[in-house]
Amino acid sequence: MLLIHCPYCDETLPEVEFTYAGEAHVMRPEDPSAATDEDWHAFLFLRDNIKGVHFERWRHVHGCGRFFNAARNTITDRFLTTYRAGAPRPDPGTLTEGGE
Repeated sequence: MLLIHCPYCDETLPEVEFTYAGEAHVMRPEDPSAATDEDWHAFLFLRDNIKGVHFERWRHVHGCGRFFNAARNTITDRFLTTYRAGAPRPDPGTLTEGGE
């Protein structure tokens, strides 16, 4: 079972309280009307599938209902940190196992 910390409620709860919402920090095209089909394809479907620190979006469905971001190690499946939506992405080199 994964334990996830909600940065809004300041509680660490089992993963059944949350839902995964995709990769974090994916930017919508600045001018949607000028975006090409290739731009939309990249925005909607292309995602990183990295081995190591991955930045994800989660929602605290059975709590405050808010979206937040998390850094999770895809090798160990451990959450390294969680942070509020809109906050800058932390430097992956500063994140360590076992800390939030």
